[in-house]
Amino acid sequence: MNKVKTMNIALIGYGFVGKTFHAPLIQSVDGLKLAVISSRDEEKVKRDLPDVLVVATPEEAIQHPDIDLVVIASPNATHAPLATLALNAGKHVVVDKPFTLDMQEARDLIALAQEKQRLLSVFHNRRWDSDFLGIKQVIAQGSIGKVKHFESHIDRFRPEVRVRWREQNVPGSGLWFDLGPHMIDQTLQLFGLPQSVQGNIATLRDGAEINDWVHVVLNYPEHKVVLHCSMLVAGGVSRFSIHGDKASVVKARIDQQEAQLLAGVIPGSERWGEDSDAMVLLNAQGEASAIPAPKGDQRQYYINVRDALNGKIDNPVPPVEALAVMAVLEAAVKSSETGTTQELDLTAQERAQLQ
Repeated sequence: MNKVKTMNIALIGYGFVGKTFHAPLIQSVDGLKLAVISSRDEEKVKRDLPDVLVVATPEEAIQHPDIDLVVIASPNATHAPLATLALNAGKHVVVDKPFTLDMQEARDLIALAQEKQRLLSVFHNRRWDSDFLGIKQVIAQGSIGKVKHFESHIDRFRPEVRVRWREQNVPGSGLWFDLGPHMIDQTLQLFGLPQSVQGNIATLRDGAEINDWVHVVLNYPEHKVVLHCSMLVAGGVSRFSIHGDKASVVKARIDQQEAQLLAGVIPGSERWGEDSDAMVLLNAQGEASAIPAPKGDQRQYYINVRDALNGKIDNPVPPVEALAVMAVLEAAVKSSETGTTQELDLTAQERAQLQ
């Protein structure tokens, strides 16, 4: 086996996303070393990761001479400026989603990464979720025929507004920018770019400052996609419902890797990524059959980043794919604000890169 060059990583931010997802996933991948973390709470980091160097500012982490790759897991409004700083420092960069606050920021970063000849990738980890891998498999096998209606839900029951930046009226906050990128990216992976987008985005909870309910329809030539997320759903809604011209398939429960990470399960351990919630295939006669969900494995994102940095494969999530996600995010917001159907604001060149 060829020895993998160890890549030293600086993680910017040790909040929920940095602590729960990035740190354990990075540590589970051979050839990656979590060397530096930027956090204002050194004690919190050291409790979990005593051997990691903790610095107070993102700038100090980015400028550290031993760092090869900077992972940005800080609030959304900081993604573009910190990625710019890292690329200008000659570092490779992974940005959590959403990629940026708007498409112009995304385009500027793409151009800068090309100029500096550095890898720029976006952490669309839910391409490796059990629920998504399962329905992708069912669709590819033709079990339901041609897809006519595809519905994706990520719903939660959090009626009380919490004191956190994602629920405050600041740039990049709100449920659509939080959960929308997951659902959009998965949809684009399955079906490519939609012809148009219709969005309805609302704020429904008492005391909420920013959107907490979203219903978006993506229009394709021969089928419709519904993306829905809400903070006021106590239950009764499936993660995926897909209806074809031969049958339907339903996946009730969401992938369990986030729950496993919160419970302290080590990525790659024996039960990592297991999903006991089978998909249900329903035919025209009303007969139901269970299809086991495959294992999820979000480690694959960082495994692929490592291999891309070693020149073995392409970037697992090239930034133009994240730009397409941003285009759908923006189109849905504009549609909701104007009450009109919107097309994606992508150039012919960008569309060609996405074919």
